[in-house]
Amino acid sequence: MKLSVIVSLLIFSTIESTFAQNAYVKLGQQAFMDGDFKAAIQQLERGCIADSTDVNALWMLGYSYYHSDNYKKSIAAYTKVISIKPADASAYYYRARAKCYMAKDPQLSPADKEKYMLGSIYDFTKAIEINTDPSDIKFYQNRGIAYRDYAVFKLQPTLHFYDKNRAVSALKASITDFEKVLSSDPTRTDISSLMELSKAKLADVVAHH
Repeated sequence: MKLSVIVSLLIFSTIESTFAQNAYVKLGQQAFMDGDFKAAIQQLERGCIADSTDVNALWMLGYSYYHSDNYKKSIAAYTKVISIKPADASAYYYRARAKCYMAKDPQLSPADKEKYMLGSIYDFTKAIEINTDPSDIKFYQNRGIAYRDYAVFKLQPTLHFYDKNRAVSALKASITDFEKVLSSDPTRTDISSLMELSKAKLADVVAHH
């Protein structure tokens, strides 16, 4: 086969795969915008096989997995996004949310639950560090809840993982985060209630444990 023919075949196959990938991503994006996450996953998975570095397709895939309750795959997709685009606060945020849900899986061992809890707190913290919008308080709100959940986990007396000091630190951190949200929006009665729960839990731990 002539070199010119081989080159033209290579060029054609490259163009063809690019068009195919764009078509999958385009269909996936349309389904994504329509809120049909199941269809979005089918198309975006194909698109990401064709181009594993398409950060926008990966982000949409992670979000679609998240809203399809497939948290493990959502974490994997957002991990890829972060490896390509380390300063994507939203990728850290949704990976953290997915880890929070994973930590609630009753099939998980206590060690794995703790791993996901700490991972979510780490990711929320990274999102806060990267995010430059001080009015975007959902990171603090969700990290505050994650801290409180971790404190409750560390206070379970039947587990080898019981640790009063870490629980106290986590409860104090949750209160600080909730205060941050309330300083930005004092009308958030839901956050006030969450903060009071953390304060009551902290007072109980200090008094009785």
